[in-house]
Amino acid sequence: MEGLTKALAQELPAGMAAVPLNPCIIDTAMLRSCFGGQAQGYPSAEQWAAAAVPWLLGLGPQDNGRSLTVGETH
Repeated sequence: MEGLTKALAQELPAGMAAVPLNPCIIDTAMLRSCFGGQAQGYPSAEQWAAAAVPWLLGLGPQDNGRSLTVGETH
């Protein structure tokens, strides 16, 4: 997916961006089925969204083609 997104990024017109994005680890039912009690050490979906939405809104054309992880400096 990362390679496809980076290829797409090269084809986009100015002002648009395609960003391969790693959302991080989020405490979900699926994670708890794998990690057990250790999953509670990660943010809930609600906590993640509260932190991630402002970060995501800060993405722009300058991030085109960059592989990023939510919360990372961009």
